[in-house]
Amino acid sequence: MSNEIATRDEQQVVAVPQQANQPAESSLQKWAQEASAISGIANAIAGTSLAGAYRNDRDAIVAVILAGHEVGLKPMTSLKSIDVIQGQPALRAHAMRAIVLKAGHEIELVESDARHCIMRGRRKGAEAWQTVEWDMPRAAQMKLTDKTEWKKQPKTMLIARATGEICRLVAADALHGMPYVAEELGGYVHGEIVQPKQAPLSVAALTAPAPEPQPDASNVVDVDTDDDHAAAVQELREFGVERGIASDIDQLAYEALGAPLEHVSAGAIRDLTAKLRAA
Repeated sequence: MSNEIATRDEQQVVAVPQQANQPAESSLQKWAQEASAISGIANAIAGTSLAGAYRNDRDAIVAVILAGHEVGLKPMTSLKSIDVIQGQPALRAHAMRAIVLKAGHEIELVESDARHCIMRGRRKGAEAWQTVEWDMPRAAQMKLTDKTEWKKQPKTMLIARATGEICRLVAADALHGMPYVAEELGGYVHGEIVQPKQAPLSVAALTAPAPEPQPDASNVVDVDTDDDHAAAVQELREFGVERGIASDIDQLAYEALGAPLEHVSAGAIRDLTAKLRAA
């Protein structure tokens, strides 16, 4: 009996150090697991309207959700809060403010109109406030005031610029690898007042100097499940994703071709795609 007890005690003594010495899961391993889970989410939503501007672009969805995860955003929030500009993820102004506030820092809009904006902020636990000011002379010096959105919505663009500057000043650690707001990098207002497009497109502009195209009976066909037709539609929609107009591409095609895509020949769709790329 004493031998059996001694044997059990020895086994227990040996077992405890083995458990204690097991290597903890590395941060890289944890990141890889999270990336795998995000890939599954991307597969599930890529073909739906939930993907927004990233619809049918699975790789972009994965990248955006991963980038948002780094700053504490949930997957669907990331898709609505991050733009990819010149290959880099950028937070929209409202999302950047939310992240900084959630981290416990303070951001306040002091004054704002179409000519100037003053914002202030301070780190969690700090007493001193930091203040930034953006006005139209400063924007003009940086050659921003000639841009379309600066002409249309100067007040909102000034707020976006001030947001990026004050957030970087007081809470750079909360922003990690996304220190700029999308409005700074892209020159447009996104998600707060107007919805952006990378470039304004219209049928008239794409077909100038020729008159706006009318429905062409030779283009209208009864398409069912033709592989060539499906490939042509996919190519057009991929162009829409590239240009940031994925949600508008069907309407644009309808206006240009005079019929829904499912009733237009593959050749006509490819001709439109080529014209859009050349515009």
